[in-house]
Amino acid sequence: MGALAPAPATAHETTEKVTPAFRQAIPNLPGKSLVAVVVDYAPGAASRPHVHAKSAFIYAYVLSGAIESRVDDGPVQLLHAGESFHEPPGARHVVSRNASQTEPARLLAVFVLDTGDTLLTTPTPSTQPPEDKP
Repeated sequence: MGALAPAPATAHETTEKVTPAFRQAIPNLPGKSLVAVVVDYAPGAASRPHVHAKSAFIYAYVLSGAIESRVDDGPVQLLHAGESFHEPPGARHVVSRNASQTEPARLLAVFVLDTGDTLLTTPTPSTQPPEDKP
């Protein structure tokens, strides 16, 4: 998901476009903030394997289209608009991609994290073979 800066989009985008939507300290949880980003996937686009800020708990909700997601050693999930998943702190997001080669997909990612964590996403090397689609 990016570090709160939008990624450029092109007509043949192969990665996601991340748009910041919200950032606010949580008043009754000192030192914690809520951050939301919208992730747009062009047809066939995918994110690189990545980790998020070590303190981040993430709730992800599919706004439109269908997303394939795999966290750590779990199964690849096919999620449609209206479905959601979560990532615990320290998880590795191995697969995150648009399930369609012809339609765009959109995801809302909501982070609860330490207020000082400003870098939301760090790419990691892919150590596993590509996943077949479910």
